[in-house]
Amino acid sequence: MLPDLPMIYVDADACPVKDEAMRVAARHKLILTMVSNGGIRPSRDPLVRVFTVAEGADAADDWIVEQARPNDIVLTVDIPLAGRALDKGCHVLGFTGKPFTQESIGMALAMRSLNQHLRETGESKGYNAGFRPADRSAFLNALENLIVKAKKIVA
Repeated sequence: MLPDLPMIYVDADACPVKDEAMRVAARHKLILTMVSNGGIRPSRDPLVRVFTVAEGADAADDWIVEQARPNDIVLTVDIPLAGRALDKGCHVLGFTGKPFTQESIGMALAMRSLNQHLRETGESKGYNAGFRPADRSAFLNALENLIVKAKKIVA
């Protein structure tokens, strides 16, 4: 394993694709770090690391951003974290396989702000769509493609 290979960071609290991410990372022999406020069991796989941060709204996000390097991969649905990771030169993928990019993050942040306002005013209940098997499949495909892309940047 080369030290300049991309690493994968998972915003692991409420992540529905932890097992899938670990399998894909193992196939590519990449280090995967799951970051959460607790409740995740350690892995016996030496390429899987589990890091528990102190309680706090953005503690996991802050830790990921501090550790991540350009070309690393961050898995999250947290839009502000996605923006911060993109600013560091990371690749960012949502749990449904949707990538966050420099071109899409501005609109995602604006929609997040609008939806928050609508929830606060009572105009929206703020329900999120359920996670579907098709989302899991799309995530696996997108992560595989993203890892191949990130590894080519190193080569």
